[in-house]
Amino acid sequence: MVAMVELIEPAVNGTHNVLKSCSESNIKRVVVVSSVGAVMMNPSWPEDQVKDESCWSDKDYCKSANIWYSYSKTVAEMLAFEYAKATGLNVITLLPSLVLGPLLQQDANASSLIVIKLMTEGCEEVENKARPTVDVRDVAEALLLLYEKPEAEGRYICTSHPCSDGELVDILRKHYPSDKYPKRFTELKRENLSSEKLQKLGWRYRPLEETIIDSVESYKHAGILSNK
Repeated sequence: MVAMVELIEPAVNGTHNVLKSCSESNIKRVVVVSSVGAVMMNPSWPEDQVKDESCWSDKDYCKSANIWYSYSKTVAEMLAFEYAKATGLNVITLLPSLVLGPLLQQDANASSLIVIKLMTEGCEEVENKARPTVDVRDVAEALLLLYEKPEAEGRYICTSHPCSDGELVDILRKHYPSDKYPKRFTELKRENLSSEKLQKLGWRYRPLEETIIDSVESYKHAGILSNK
């Protein structure tokens, strides 16, 4: 219950307060950062169909499975579009996948911990989780693109590489040899996301290998990861 409140109230109330302030300031267009969490959790979506902007996470499913992050993102994004319809404010949403890349802060966040744990925990076997990934610098470019392009409207999934933990480890091991990487991976079902709509608007993204290397180097620079 605490986790539910901590995730939902800031997402929903924060979104409403920002949009209300924008309306009161006569701002015409707002780009709201949501998440692919508002897309991915839909058990009714056909398994052989790539998930795009027409797919919404099922709120009832999220509640029953206690997936409160996806629930909060879904509710907040729906609220944003409802507010836009009621007030005439031009609202666009950007839905990034797992965001990696150089850190601005000196502390690890949830995304960076995924990479750091793969490098340091020394597990023999882990689940080969799907990690649709995007570079934080490419997310910044997408935000600017959506704000500036007059034809931008609705939702935009922002993802670049449909990688897995095993593929991340392959890149990491190539550039940072170690005996602490997982040795075996338990295969899991993969789900695919499409950023075709955003790419048609002119968005481009950098290679995954560049993102991973720049991420690790920033962790070292911040003192989060050993330079050894």
